[in-house]
Amino acid sequence: MSQFVAYRNDNPATNHRYPYLLDIQSDLLSELKTTVVIPLSPTGVALAKHFSRLNPFFTIEGANVIALTQDIAGISRTMLGAQVCDLSEYRSEIIDAVDFVLSGI
Repeated sequence: MSQFVAYRNDNPATNHRYPYLLDIQSDLLSELKTTVVIPLSPTGVALAKHFSRLNPFFTIEGANVIALTQDIAGISRTMLGAQVCDLSEYRSEIIDAVDFVLSGI
């Protein structure tokens, strides 16, 4: 498991709304059984209103998705499906979104 990698959401109860989960937890904590994720939702399914800093957009497997940073969650690593793509090139935008949730700046 690597930081800023998007994984398939294999949970049938949530994978329609959140088909991907973005792992944001530091690789230094890889020994933990849990990880922190941001759900990624198709733009057509996500909220109509979004904040550009809070909700960055990405393209995954040809689909536009939005990071629902306000729905950040801790989950068991076993809940992560297959690795889909590495979003580490967007590290600054992802950290800015998390910082916005925590500090409002």
